This record gives sequence, C-alpha cells and structure tokens, in this order.
Amino acid sequence: MKKIHKRNIENLDFYKIFKPQLSPKKMLELGVFGGSYFGSNINIKEYPKSWFEKAKISKNFDITLNRFKVKAGLSREHWIEKGWIFKEDPLGWFQWYCRFTNGRRITHIDEIQIKRWKNFKRHVTAIEKNCEKDDLGCRKRQRQAILQWAYNPFI
Repeated sequence: MKKIHKRNIENLDFYKIFKPQLSPKKMLELGVFGGSYFGSNINIKEYPKSWFEKAKISKNFDITLNRFKVKAGLSREHWIEKGWIFKEDPLGWFQWYCRFTNGRRITHIDEIQIKRWKNFKRHVTAIEKNCEKDDLGCRKRQRQAILQWAYNPFI
C-alpha cells in the first residue's frame, strides 16, 4: 500500500478553504486597482467579455474608479521585492484569481496564492472589530484592500 504523506493531504485541503466572496466580474464592477490593473499591456480577451460590460477600467490609475475612492495596496515594486510575482501571472494575485476562476490550475502557485488570500482575512477582522455595521466610511482603505482580495467590503 502506498504511503500518503501529510504534505499531499495538505495540498488537497488548501483548495477547500478558498471561498472568495466576490467574483472577478463583481470586483471589476465595484471598482478595483484604480481601474488600471490590466492597463494597456495585457490582452483581456482571455477573460469573458461579460466581466467588462460594467467594469470600471482605465489605461491609467484613476482613484475615482475605486469603490471607496482611496488608493489601497502596495506598489508593484514591493510585490516583486517580496517575491509575490510569478512568471505565470506577471500582474500578481488578481491575474492569478481571474485565471483560476476560468479553470486554470497550477498546484504550487495556487497553494501560495490561496494562502496569501487566507492571510488577508485579518483585514476583514479589523474592520469588523473597529467599525460599526454599515459604516462604510470607517476604514475605507482597508475596505478597498479587502475588495481587491475578493472579500466583501460591505460588512
């Protein structure tokens, strides 16, 4: 009988924990990344056209396109410095999430990105702990950030 290593079991489990609250389409409609995530460099034809019917997008970063009208997140340079950019998804987590939603699976990358998504939940907890329910003006930067990680910012 073949021995099953604990690591192999863990690999199966990380997919089970990934339960994003928002689809890429909904995120684009609400307003993320100043509308400029895809910029002019990336061909959006790999994604369903329906994702972009009501999307707030721009070739250049426009803070007014963000749902909470604030800038949230770190610079691309910081992402690269931290080792969060992979050749498979040179634009980072959201590009990975879009491709994952469309069915692509790369187990070792998926595991890293799902764990990063899970760790971001601490920001959801901070909003819940420090804000009155439905006070969308409370912690707007964190709300924008969790929106950009597929968590519901309207908590």
